[in-house]
Amino acid sequence: MIAPYRIGAMILRHWYLLTSSWPRLLELIYWPVLQLITWGFSQAYISQNAGFFAKAGGTFIGAVILWDILFRGQLGFSMSFLEEMWSKNLGNLLMSPLKVSEYLISLMVMSVVRLAVGVIPMTILAIAFFGFNLFGFGFALVAFFCNLIFTSWSFGLISSGLVLRNGMGAEGLAWTLMFALLPLSCVYYPVSVLPDWLQVVAWMLPPTYVFEGMRALLIDHVFRADLMIEALAINAALFAISTVAFLLLLKSARKNGSLVQSGE
Repeated sequence: MIAPYRIGAMILRHWYLLTSSWPRLLELIYWPVLQLITWGFSQAYISQNAGFFAKAGGTFIGAVILWDILFRGQLGFSMSFLEEMWSKNLGNLLMSPLKVSEYLISLMVMSVVRLAVGVIPMTILAIAFFGFNLFGFGFALVAFFCNLIFTSWSFGLISSGLVLRNGMGAEGLAWTLMFALLPLSCVYYPVSVLPDWLQVVAWMLPPTYVFEGMRALLIDHVFRADLMIEALAINAALFAISTVAFLLLLKSARKNGSLVQSGE
């Protein structure tokens, strides 16, 4: 049976680790703000010279913020996991009464906490600099966020499992794995831009539905609930597969002794 107090203890551990280091907090805010300002001013320039962007103002900024939710959600999960690997504490935790399920839930909660630290200032600046209010999406924002965070957790599980099994030599996957989705999720352009055969691949990825839904909302002023339901169904399957993959990689790490050997 899952014990909330053990989950809470792990969340507190990572919360104290995060709040006791200003460079960690600064890093969470720095990159989202830099991205927003860079791409936001790029759109401001383009909108003055292209009819489409003038009509669909905000699509670029919206894409930047939603992509950051996806990326930061996965990175927040993986960073909390890597903190244990760097401190060589993971073996101790898994030999304690703490269950794997409880540990994973604590990582998911911390991914949302880390995400909030970076994205909330980003959304406030989007309103201040560009008049783009993400919260104006209403219920659609909840659907977008839920689908993106589930995808980020799935990829966080996969990257963490690979680091478990292969050691810190696979640490780079925590930073780069999500970027494999960037061109195929059609963050900054519609799916129709891709070749036909690649569109099939794109529609297999949950974030594609979110970014298509965002464009439909901003350009056509229509909330595509059908896209969100399809994304949720794919996310459910992806999350289940990722969880099984993580557990299998953890079992393999225990068998091969790599759980307590966190070197390269």
